Amino acid sequence: MATQHRPQDAPGGALSDRSPPGSARAPTPAPDRADGTRPAWPHPSADGAMGASPASACLTAREAAAFLHLNEKKLYELANSRDIPAARVGGKWLFPRTLLEEWLLEQAHGGALTDRLLITGSDDPLLAATTAALAGQLGGDGLVAYSPTATMTGLELLARRRANVCALHWGGVEHSVHQHALLLRRFGASRQWALVRLALREQGVILRRGLAVDGIETLAAFDYRWAMRQPGAGSRHFLESALASRGFSAADCSVVAEAHSEREAAALVAREDADCAPGTRAAAAEFGLGFMALGWEALDLALPREILFRRLFQDLLAAHGDLRSQTLARRLGGYDLAPLGRVLGLD
Repeated sequence: MATQHRPQDAPGGALSDRSPPGSARAPTPAPDRADGTRPAWPHPSADGAMGASPASACLTAREAAAFLHLNEKKLYELANSRDIPAARVGGKWLFPRTLLEEWLLEQAHGGALTDRLLITGSDDPLLAATTAALAGQLGGDGLVAYSPTATMTGLELLARRRANVCALHWGGVEHSVHQHALLLRRFGASRQWALVRLALREQGVILRRGLAVDGIETLAAFDYRWAMRQPGAGSRHFLESALASRGFSAADCSVVAEAHSEREAAALVAREDADCAPGTRAAAAEFGLGFMALGWEALDLALPREILFRRLFQDLLAAHGDLRSQTLARRLGGYDLAPLGRVLGLD
């Protein structure tokens, strides 16, 4: 059988693989991926330059400036002052597309998301009750939600703009202002945050019903079953500090379960799946359990400064100090609401 050759430069309009000088030529289609899809081609910008695909997770400074209708000089000013979501990678600025869109919504008319308040971080029975009451008052006019995650995870979520407010506690009340400021400085976004005091709380060890011991040394040295909080939880940090001052560590405790919130820890003890757990007097009282006091701590709220004077946040503070909340605080015990609403310095 004769071999067929591809015609080249054939007369009469025959096929050719050569294009005349200066003529446009369509790009060769990109090879298919293993899953049968094709990678997207770069798309030209308005001036003909090839830019990122519309699906690109990050924008360059040029692309971000075009997206926001700003000149690049102004964009760099915003990035350097941390007033806009951006990250410096390999000497150049990159702008996460999703965070830019959220930031733009936040700037529109005082914030398109001002009817939403998502609270994370440390668990607290009184804050949970306040949030539930405020959500009930709002009905369909706004969203107030509380999802406890422990202090450190909550701050990470706040830094990534996945939450609006983070409840935190880290050590004894006497050093709380300094300790909380140091904690926040681990996050670059904290330069735009405010810190508001919510309450003082009594911290210690939650005990199963009928358990009477003379100190945490006994709980650590003998085979009492602990429901331990996860690393990064303020209650665990408080317990570890108390144990260290007595020559013990968390490793000396017989841990049978890990609890990811204050109330989960109390529930494990209430079901007698554990004998004890680090936590507050209020959490113990809510479940009708015993309590061993170790000291007082501060419960603060970290949040972006632009949220500080939003109606929903101010409504939350007002609800936390109203008669209903004060009555519940007295019933649970272990609260001091006197410093509620105090804005703390982060310097």
